[in-house]
Amino acid sequence: MASKLLKLVLSHRGPLRAGDQILRSAVRHENRRLASTWYPDKEYADQFIGPTVAPCPEDAPKWKFPPYEQEQPPPVKRIKNVRVNFGPQHPSAHGCLRLVLELDGEYVVSADPHIGLLHRGSEKLMEYKTYTQALPYFDRFDYVSVLSNEQCFALAVEKLLNIDIPLRAKYIRTMFVELSRLMNHMMSIACHCLDTGALSPFFWVFEEREKIYEFHERASGARMHACYVRPGGVAVDLPLGLLDDIHDFVAKFSERMDEVEDLLTENRIWKQRTVGIGVLSAEEALNYGCSGMMIRACGIKWDLRKSMPYDAYDCVDFDVPVAWNGDTYDRYLVRMHEMRQSLRIIEQCLNQMPAGEVRVDDFKISPPPRAEMKLSMEALIHHFKLFSEGYHVPPGATYTAVEAPKGEFGVYLVSDGSSRPYRLRVRAPGFPHLALLKKLAPGLMLADVVSVLSTLEIVFGDVDR
Repeated sequence: MASKLLKLVLSHRGPLRAGDQILRSAVRHENRRLASTWYPDKEYADQFIGPTVAPCPEDAPKWKFPPYEQEQPPPVKRIKNVRVNFGPQHPSAHGCLRLVLELDGEYVVSADPHIGLLHRGSEKLMEYKTYTQALPYFDRFDYVSVLSNEQCFALAVEKLLNIDIPLRAKYIRTMFVELSRLMNHMMSIACHCLDTGALSPFFWVFEEREKIYEFHERASGARMHACYVRPGGVAVDLPLGLLDDIHDFVAKFSERMDEVEDLLTENRIWKQRTVGIGVLSAEEALNYGCSGMMIRACGIKWDLRKSMPYDAYDCVDFDVPVAWNGDTYDRYLVRMHEMRQSLRIIEQCLNQMPAGEVRVDDFKISPPPRAEMKLSMEALIHHFKLFSEGYHVPPGATYTAVEAPKGEFGVYLVSDGSSRPYRLRVRAPGFPHLALLKKLAPGLMLADVVSVLSTLEIVFGDVDR
């Protein structure tokens, strides 16, 4: 009955009443639903004319964009800077530095270095050791250039003992300390390149550092913590053939330096990452207590090897490199030129190396030879007393400083006449340099903080102690 009615309505060609129109619309909808393929007709498409999201009746108002002036302004928001921890897990933070950075986007607003993660109380521990037992602690301060630390402690003890060591020992000390300077500057430049994205120099210079470690091992028996420089001279004399090998190394090392300079010095990317970054003026360097590379890159020609010569530095000729801009690039240049001056000093030590003893001839300070201990009872007694009780240092106080590779390394030593230091204080060159981060970091980008940190020459063995 319903289907016949539908056919009748659809076949009617005259005017339809309202009920018939509703019925015809229902029929059309039914046909669309049952059809396998449906194509929109014109009547259906006309419903979407104008801005609409759904079919709407013809008498409905068209939707319009509201006027822009009627929009409410967004509420005022307070934007806070981000605080991040740079380290201690960061590779450039040496595993011992926590640097709290306040960032405004990519730019540093403030930097607050936190130290103490490597603090061991070494200075207090040495007050309970004899002078001989205190020496290995200095190898653990600046573990990149250990022999300059030992040299400073030995000079301080020798000043209180009022002794003068043999000339051959002075030349050996000077030569090995300059080899340590090469190792230190190579490590600094290699890590600086690595932190800024250059990988090749790291492998080039570490191959040369391994050769110097081999010289350490042949002279002292230890590769890294040598304990070679002793109060009264050096531990043992140099083995046969070592000076020839050092001469061959020095003759070829300048070629490795040329390779590094060819890659870096005029490199456009390297100069963009270093020129004008971490600028330090001479006045600020003096106020912060800087020394070494940091102060010479600012135009101040100060070097303890020239100002207050010690060991054999008054017998050799060398220049003090100085730069003027005080930025990261100048500090790199000063290190490169100082390595060339170290090569000059080592060559002069090799050519002028005298013959003779390497320790003072006083068995109450330095141990007697093994051959003499087998024949002399007094030599055996001296050896036993020296390593059980230690030698007694006259009462007094001294501050002795050396030009370590990182700057002025000083030892303040107070003796009460016993075989142990009454008070021992170390002046680490990296400690005032680390304080510069609070001044140099603001205004730099986050990536430049790594570059500045690499040129400050910081080792946390002597910063924390």
